[in-house]
Amino acid sequence: MSDNLSRYTLRVPQIILDKIGYIANYDGRSKNKEIEFLMKNKIDEFEKEHGKIKWNYDENN
Repeated sequence: MSDNLSRYTLRVPQIILDKIGYIANYDGRSKNKEIEFLMKNKIDEFEKEHGKIKWNYDENN
């Protein structure tokens, strides 16, 4: 599979995963997309308060 998506194993209590699944279903998203949505919102919130996060990385790695 050739894409630019990183893989990360997330360990979380089952009740939290179940509740995220419930919210995701309510919002019409998969659990994965709901978690991505929440992460993006947290980054936006952080950057509004503390300024843009500057990140240098090689897109091939």
